[in-house]
Amino acid sequence: MTAQRRIVTGLFISLDGVVEAPETWHFPYMNDEMGAAVGRMHAEADTLLLGRKTYESFAAVWPQQSGELADAINGIRKLVASTTLTDTEWNNSAVIEGDVVAALKELKQQPGGNINLTGSIGLTRTLLEAGLVDELRLLVHPIVLGTGLRLFPEGSPRVPLKLTGSVTFSTGVLDLTYQPA
Repeated sequence: MTAQRRIVTGLFISLDGVVEAPETWHFPYMNDEMGAAVGRMHAEADTLLLGRKTYESFAAVWPQQSGELADAINGIRKLVASTTLTDTEWNNSAVIEGDVVAALKELKQQPGGNINLTGSIGLTRTLLEAGLVDELRLLVHPIVLGTGLRLFPEGSPRVPLKLTGSVTFSTGVLDLTYQPA
């Protein structure tokens, strides 16, 4: 019997829980330690899951990039959860049609590597609430932003988690790994 595929979601997050627009605050903390952590996460996956907004921002940047991480992201199978996007131009990309939760439950039963969910805050919330996230990777940055979309806004449903790993980078970023409790 083969092991069930896992959905692993990874987010850059501020101390006050903001996950929105990390491209405006994350880069001063990027170093080899973080690059290696992100690289390991991508190495364990054969599918990248994205919401429409994250897909569009990635598709506008990654095809023009080079290097090991760019090659991995450009080459991996990409699935987009969207009710408005009908066509994908970035190689190895397809839109999930219909109920995304049902589609991902089915996909998890098929053989393969991890399904990595990057960014895509709304989709992350949906999958957490549906109990489909097997691992939540938070790269907590030592910065308070004060405003912005938070991963768990006021009124979010309770999601019990257990800490299964933690590493502190030299920049002060915490690499925290959680699984459902």
